[in-house]
Amino acid sequence: QVHIVETGGGLVQAGDSLRLSCEASTRTFVYYAMGWFRQSPGKEREFVASIGASGNTNYADSVTGRFTISRDNAKNTVTLQMSSLKPEDTAVYYCGADGTSWGTSRRASDYDYWGQGTQVTVSS
Repeated sequence: QVHIVETGGGLVQAGDSLRLSCEASTRTFVYYAMGWFRQSPGKEREFVASIGASGNTNYADSVTGRFTISRDNAKNTVTLQMSSLKPEDTAVYYCGADGTSWGTSRRASDYDYWGQGTQVTVSS
């Protein structure tokens, strides 16, 4: 059982930066792959970025070069640094923990625990 809380969302203008944080309450955080996904109304949950237990990362093509995912195992946190934000980045951003695939997954179904999400709105 992992409790996840995302923070840092807000309303920003196109071109701005925003940093999202995810804190996971688990004694075995170091073994989890962590991922950021986003979802807008009427659309499926979309992969954004993930980071494995070893620190390896994956990014969606739409965010490569603009977003950076990192983790701090001492704090049980994962961060998504977002730069050059675009209106199409507007969505609820969810942090997920993957303790079963033992890798860095781009599939939402591989993640076992999710937070409640944090809203990111980018105005034009």
